[in-house]
Amino acid sequence: MITEELLSDLKTRDSLLKYLETNIDENPMYQTAIEVYDYEQELLPLQAELVEFQRWVQKENKKIAIIFEGRDASGKGGTIKRFKEHLNPRAMRIVALNKPTEVERNQWYFNRYIKELPNAGEIVFFDRSWYNRAVVEPVMGFCTKQQYNRFMIQVPEFENMLYESGTTIIKFWFSVSKDEQQSRFEKRLNNPLKKWKFSPVDEKGQELWDDFTLYKNQMFSRTHNSFSPWVIIKSNNKKRARLESIKYVLSLFDYDNKGKNCKTILPDPNVVQRYFRNTIQLDQ
Repeated sequence: MITEELLSDLKTRDSLLKYLETNIDENPMYQTAIEVYDYEQELLPLQAELVEFQRWVQKENKKIAIIFEGRDASGKGGTIKRFKEHLNPRAMRIVALNKPTEVERNQWYFNRYIKELPNAGEIVFFDRSWYNRAVVEPVMGFCTKQQYNRFMIQVPEFENMLYESGTTIIKFWFSVSKDEQQSRFEKRLNNPLKKWKFSPVDEKGQELWDDFTLYKNQMFSRTHNSFSPWVIIKSNNKKRARLESIKYVLSLFDYDNKGKNCKTILPDPNVVQRYFRNTIQLDQ
């Protein structure tokens, strides 16, 4: 038990950590507190690296589009939050589009996404992207078979044109297990501040799990290529997924002052993996 007398002795960070570590058996919550502390200690230097990276993007007029895809409750939004937390808002944007309007439904599918692509010197985070049409829309019946097939033919060409025009596309898939997804859904429903996150599509997530898997695998096999590969983030541990996805992005570029704030920015291969056609299904 932490008493007033004990608190007076725990005047430094090190003394508090030592107390928590030596008394984990007394209170398992101490282990959680230590893990959160360790996570924050690793996150802040990585975010400082992201600031250096963004400065380089601005200086060199780079165009960076980072796509976050995955099943519902896989940790996409929380990861984007940690990416952008200390960045200059004038040189980055988050794109999370609503369902298309009547006008947009009659346009070329990519039209509304083209308008959101990064300008020179800008990083854009896509909280879901044009890949809605590859998985969510066909599973939920939001597009026709013809629309789906047309998209799957056009998307590699579309991304190749972006690549040739100087836009770097990083495609993340956050992979979560079925049990972990269900657990996160239940936490959302029990949290009055997060109930808004639970949508009708979420409600179908567990019921249509195998359908999502089928279309996800088709998406990988047909849209993974050398210039915009799919990178799979194992995200049952949300904190680890956040840290390793940041490391992956930083590891791709030779920006100024790289590694100034961190001992290492190499991602953990047990968490971050490129898609290969023989990859074992990670979220089953």
